[in-house]
Order: sequence, then C-alpha cells, then structure tokens
Amino acid sequence: MSKTPLIAAIDVGTNSFHLIIASVNSRGVFTIHSRDKETVRLGEGSGDMKHLASEAIERGVKALQRFTGSARNARATIRAVGTSAVREALNRDIFIQRVRESTGISVEVVSGNEEARLIYLGILQALPVYSDKVLFIDIGGGSTETGVGTQGELRFVNSVKLGAIRMTQKFFTKEKITDKDIKQCRDYIRGEWALTFRSILHEGYENAVGSSGTIQTIFSVAYGLNNIPLPESFNGATLEQPELLKAIETILHARTTSGRAALPGMEPRRADIIAGGSAILEQAILGLQIRRLTFSSYALREGILLDTYSKQQAIRKYHHLSNLRYESVLRLCEQCQVNMDHSSHVKNLAVQLFDALQPLHQYGDQERELLEAAAYLHDVGYHIAADQHHKHSYYIIRNSAMLGFTTDEAELIANIARYHRKSHPKPKHENFQKVAVSQRLVVSLMAGILRIAEGLDRRQIQNVESATVQIDDDKMAITITYRGLVPRPDIEIWGAERKKTLLEAVLNRKISFTIKHV
Repeated sequence: MSKTPLIAAIDVGTNSFHLIIASVNSRGVFTIHSRDKETVRLGEGSGDMKHLASEAIERGVKALQRFTGSARNARATIRAVGTSAVREALNRDIFIQRVRESTGISVEVVSGNEEARLIYLGILQALPVYSDKVLFIDIGGGSTETGVGTQGELRFVNSVKLGAIRMTQKFFTKEKITDKDIKQCRDYIRGEWALTFRSILHEGYENAVGSSGTIQTIFSVAYGLNNIPLPESFNGATLEQPELLKAIETILHARTTSGRAALPGMEPRRADIIAGGSAILEQAILGLQIRRLTFSSYALREGILLDTYSKQQAIRKYHHLSNLRYESVLRLCEQCQVNMDHSSHVKNLAVQLFDALQPLHQYGDQERELLEAAAYLHDVGYHIAADQHHKHSYYIIRNSAMLGFTTDEAELIANIARYHRKSHPKPKHENFQKVAVSQRLVVSLMAGILRIAEGLDRRQIQNVESATVQIDDDKMAITITYRGLVPRPDIEIWGAERKKTLLEAVLNRKISFTIKHV
C-alpha cells in the first residue's frame, strides 16, 4: 500500500483513452503504479469533429467504466480530462452526462492551450530539459499542441485543429491514397500552421521534443527501417531529421492500410491513421527547421497527475487560488487595467461571506476558487465600455487564455462575473445555457455573494473592513465593521441592499445589514 495518496489521471483523447495511477511525493516526484490504454476512436465518424457518434459515445463510456473501476479499487482520486474531440463536439454534454451517470465522475474539458500546458508539465517529468528553451510537439487524434517553454514557464503556446484522425478523415478516406491526396494534405497543414511557425521561429528554441502515439510510431518505424531493435521504452530516444523524414516518406508511400501495417516497427492499430499524423510531423520538421527530435514518453496524463497534486497542495496549504491560476487571473486584470484595490477588496469580502455561509451552501474549496477568480475579474469589462460592462466581462473571460482553468471552470467564472450586477441568471440567457444544469446553482449562489461584496465597496474606497453573518431559520443578519476615521459606510450598505435579492432567493432567507464601528 502506498504511503501517499494515489491519483488516477484519465486522458479522454480523440483516438485513445489512457489511465495512469500514481502517487506523488512531497518533492513532486511521482511513482507510477499502473497504466491502461484503450483505443476508443471517440472522434471517429464525423469529418468535421463536431458530433460524437452514438457508437463512439458508447465505446467511451465503457472504457471509462473500466478505468474508474480500476481507480476506485486502488482508492485513487480520479481526474478525467477531455481534449479535442470532446471540446469541439456540439453534443459533448450528452457524452459528459452519460459518463457522469455511468461512473460518477465528471470529465473536465480543457482548452487547447491548457492541454499544451499540461503536456509541457508531463515532458518536464520525463526529460532533463527544465533549464533548456525547449520546443514541444504533441500530435493527437484531433489537434496538435505546440509550445516553447523554459524553466517551467511557457513562452509560447498553440493548439491547432490538425490531428491524425482529422487529417485521415479529411484527405485519406479512400483505401489507397494518392500523390494528390498527400499534396493536398501537406498544403493544408502548411496553411493552417503558417502563423504558428512564424511565431515559434521568432521565439526560438534550443532543442525539440515530441510526444504522443503518432510520434512514437514514427520513431518505431525509423528504428525498423534501420534494423535497430525496438527499445523497451522510447523515452529519451533521439532521431536526426533525415531519419525522421525517411520514416515519414516510407509511411506516406505505403499506399494502403495493409501496406502500412506491414512496415517494420508499425503499430497495426495505428496503421489506418498514421499517414495523417506523419504528414503533420513532416511539416513541423520542415517548417520549424527541426534538426533533431527527442521523444518523451510522458505527456498529457502525467501533466494531469502533477497539476492535480499541485492544486491539492495549494488548496491544502494556502486555501486560495493556486499560483498558476492566480497568475492567469492577475495577468488578465493587468491587461484590462482593473482597479486592483477594489477587486482585491471585493474578493476578500466575498470569501468572508462564502466562509460564513458554508453551513448553508456546503460548497468547498473548488467553488471558493471560482468565486475568488470571478471577484478579481468582475470589472474587466470596463476595458471595452462602462455601459453593460458586466456582459463585456463575460465575453473577455470566456475568450481569454485562462491557463490553469478548464473550459468549464472558465465558463462558470465568466457567468459569475456577468451576474455581479443587473439581471439575475435566467434560463433564457444564452451564456447561462452554456452552464451545465448541475452547476447553475453554483453560479447563482456565487453571483449572489459577489453582488453583495461588490455593493459593500460601492465607492471603491475600501472603508468596510469585514463582514460577519448571523444565520437564523428564515433570515440572516450581515454585520459590517469599519474602524478609524474612514467615511461611515452608509453608501456601501445602500449598495448592498440593492443587490441582496439574488442571494435571498438562493438561500431562501431575508437579509438585513447593520454597521459596527470598532
């Protein structure tokens, strides 16, 4: 039995689902206890990747039932992350709900940039490249993530809709591929990646790392073509550009699936989609002038492990936003020139109210973090215009790169910030419809708390020092304190009174305010 708690990371990919169960020690080094993989082809059957086929959903649910059974037998904390196929599917809620009903877990949907960050975290655990300026490439079934990082910090990150399954469904649908198919695929990849290549070359890098099953398969074919025995693990293996291009050329000119499956080193189950993945890596090598590529056997799932552990430690130790999430929030505040004295004070008052009301709502650290982030960001909409700034705040948050947050978390934060003033959440609102039904009460409660906290700094002079709550059966009294010679907070009480009705409705209690000078 492990002395440290186990974490089960599940990568809900477009081609394959992966499970890894590991323990993480106090230095952030993990020990892997078990791995599992299933080729699900979740993104198969829809050329535009906008719809998950019912058969694919069923395969995915069955795989996750098996994975979660293994994780629960190991008594591991489970975290499942959905990537390209899930985030793009218009019917993703059906899949997520089926998974929740069948397994009891929630699949977190991450943006492409967040996926890239997690991949970088995984690579740092596999290779001694922490101090290097490293370019990394991960080719998935539906998307390819690239980035440049050094000393744990990302200098550039990108996700593009180029994947092994996607390219196969777009260009290689016939049993026998042609030179014309290959040319069209190459031209398409170059066009889609042109700006990314320019940005990466401008940023520069010292060495290049590749991860994912597609790249490992190309490495394996390169070894086979040179009659080199396949290693037990490819982690740390390095190939020069000519060796890589020779393997890719061989794959692309094996015109049929059976022909590719017969290549030395080929993984038979990947033979039908490897041409699409090979074309992607080929254009990356040429467009980014990669002379040498090192393989990392760690990627997204190992990144999920480390990220989960880091978040657990931050919450346990600091009881507030983890460093990365705080940095993401702070960066957006700076970009939008937010009044940080005001937003920080509103955040402090909001979490005081959250903590005081915990016996009623019974939410925990995860929801507290969402409230903190929304409190910091509630006024970012002023960057567009003062009029309707709450709606502008929603738009900015929802369309910003919120590293450290999942797509669903960003949606919740954006909605909480949007409802810090004016209308209450309503099912007819398009933005509120994007919130899962199970999470709508969270938005309403957090927005109700945020409205009052924002009202208590109406003049933005931080004259309210603190807020305490007395809860009764059908009412609650909020006492606010101020000290010294600051202006008496009558205007602040007036502001909070105007904004209390949402929280009253959610908690089914009348709210009154009193002032205490200390």
